[in-house]
Amino acid sequence: MTGSAVVVGAGVGGLAVAIGLRRAGWRVTLLERRTELERYGTAFALHPTAQDALDRLGVGAAVRRRAVPYRCAQVRTPDGRVLARLPLERVERKAGRPELLISRPYLIDALADELDALGGVTVAFGENVADVAALSAEHDLLVGADGLRSAVRAARFGADSGPRKVGSTAWIGIADFASSVHGETWGKGRFFGLTPVEPGRTNWYAAVPEGTTAVELPDLFEDWHDPIPRILAETDPTSWLCYEMRHLSPALPTFVHDGRGGSGGHGGRVALVGDAAHAMTPNLGQGACTAVLDAEALARAVVQHGHTGLPDALRAYDRERRRSAQRVAFASRSLHRFVSTEHTRLRDAAARLLPG
Repeated sequence: MTGSAVVVGAGVGGLAVAIGLRRAGWRVTLLERRTELERYGTAFALHPTAQDALDRLGVGAAVRRRAVPYRCAQVRTPDGRVLARLPLERVERKAGRPELLISRPYLIDALADELDALGGVTVAFGENVADVAALSAEHDLLVGADGLRSAVRAARFGADSGPRKVGSTAWIGIADFASSVHGETWGKGRFFGLTPVEPGRTNWYAAVPEGTTAVELPDLFEDWHDPIPRILAETDPTSWLCYEMRHLSPALPTFVHDGRGGSGGHGGRVALVGDAAHAMTPNLGQGACTAVLDAEALARAVVQHGHTGLPDALRAYDRERRRSAQRVAFASRSLHRFVSTEHTRLRDAAARLLPG
């Protein structure tokens, strides 16, 4: 016997959990506040563990067709001196496969195509969820995959945890030429990253003091090593994306309500995945990975415990994912503080000690 689930949010986590539940035979409704899937964005990193989860969801092969391996990258100073190597080779040796990079639209499309192929999922766009309690009452399971400003989290888990600024603005984009330099360059209070994303193109991102405008951005990096000035000079500023970097704080005490007693006087079984549960700064490049791992773990727990064991499934999901995801979020936030410091001499000395 299977059940009925409603998933709020059609980003990476929402699409992935909808796939997992549908493959298990559940009736799934997917609600998205936007009028279409959000296909803009640059590169996502996929650790081998996330690739394994995508394989279990049936989309690994489709993702690998559009992804590129990420095998060599360094941390540099603005003048180009190498401070350290990123541990990509070590990751590949341990896992037997490299970390991958994929354009966000390609990952979204791979997940959406799999969901279409499965069939039987009701997808509704332009849905701003207002009455979470009523929605939960209509289904056996409510999944909040609605991001950092999650309506599901606010309604069912309280308002104590919410978006918190970190004092930085992120600018991201894609340059239409390949760079032979990959990794991050750390300056005083700012940093710049370069990764492959597909043949002949380079994904880039910059973290700068909060409020920095597109007009001001090139001046902050004009004397940095190649190809950083060229990246900013030869890409169209109107194609750049910008957002204020935030994370979820304080960490949630649970990712689930199992329906035993409810929350705030409401019953129903609820789980959070992705940014709704543990939004983090992008410094470790693990946002998409953790969302995929959450989604697959939740669907797997539901399958293992069955419809009648849903409370046990939710608790199993929480045990598997909460501490792990929150450790990644804490590490990412700590790395942001380390990289963005004004005290560069001590930071750079410490970076030289990092294992490559």
